[in-house]
Amino acid sequence: MTITTQNLHRMALLAIAPFIGLMLWLLISDFGIQLDVETKREATVQPQQLAAAEETLTGLEQARQMAEETSKSLTKQIGLYKKTNAEMEEIAKVASAQAGRPLAIYDRQITNRLGKPSSTISSDKLRAQLFYLNHEHFRGYAVKLQLKSPDAMNMAMGGDKPGDAMTTLQAVKQYGAAVGVNAGGYADAKGKRYPLSTTIADGKYITGFEASYADLFFVGMNDKNKLIGGKFTKKEQLDAKKPKFGASFVPILLRNGAAQNIPAKWQSSPKRAPRTVIANYKDDQLLILVADGYNEGGSSGATLSELQTILKRYGVVDAYNLDGGGSSSLVFNGTLVNKPSDGKLRKLPTHFLFFK
Repeated sequence: MTITTQNLHRMALLAIAPFIGLMLWLLISDFGIQLDVETKREATVQPQQLAAAEETLTGLEQARQMAEETSKSLTKQIGLYKKTNAEMEEIAKVASAQAGRPLAIYDRQITNRLGKPSSTISSDKLRAQLFYLNHEHFRGYAVKLQLKSPDAMNMAMGGDKPGDAMTTLQAVKQYGAAVGVNAGGYADAKGKRYPLSTTIADGKYITGFEASYADLFFVGMNDKNKLIGGKFTKKEQLDAKKPKFGASFVPILLRNGAAQNIPAKWQSSPKRAPRTVIANYKDDQLLILVADGYNEGGSSGATLSELQTILKRYGVVDAYNLDGGGSSSLVFNGTLVNKPSDGKLRKLPTHFLFFK
């Protein structure tokens, strides 16, 4: 193989090429190092910049100290607020207790007049206390009721349509009531038992409005859970009372604590009989009074004038005589309390019910 001078040059170049590349890399690297050094020199912090940085650090330290002081102050203020709030709550409790004292004293007074309750039902909706009463001419029962909720009392009809009737015990069981008592009077026609005169259930007139006549009155509850009653010649008069429910009968016994005139017919026909009365106290508690009688012939039970005297002694404000005789029915905690003169409960078109 003949090696020419040209080939020798090519081989030499190939042989020294790596070394040339290495030298170039070193040169370039050295240049880069010089650039970095120059850059670092240019980046050297100047005195003015150092002073500004120190001033910033001083400001941050002051801000930190201020934050600590503010935090301590807030903590102290929160502590004072909690203490003040606790003291105010305690003052409110004491004030509330003091405000409730007159009512508690009044409740104790009217309860003592009835005697010792034989049974009590108490819930968020109501408190019902049952009392047994022994008077000279009759045995009676009283239920004092404190309504705590708008739905603690209602009036149940005897069925789905006017003319239907059921016993008070049936109404109590059907609607899940705790206490039940017979309500307004009735009239029989063609095998049906219709509520007497103006009757309202669920805010609606059952058979329309009828102006009061022959000593008839309307009694029921309004939208504020207050007993309302009286004689009404116009529907607008009764509507202004905002009645939720109620029924009609005769006569009114007490108005504002004063005995009302008893119609001659009701003084003697019958003279004595089983009776049912609904009344209220000045703190809006209710009183249900039921008197037993062996018959409706006028020889047993209570007279209406006796009931007026007894009710005044109990301290009620207004009192209304409800349907009596064999209609008088009192159910307490699912049990029939009184002794119906018919020997059994009578089916009626209206019932006042109380719920726990």
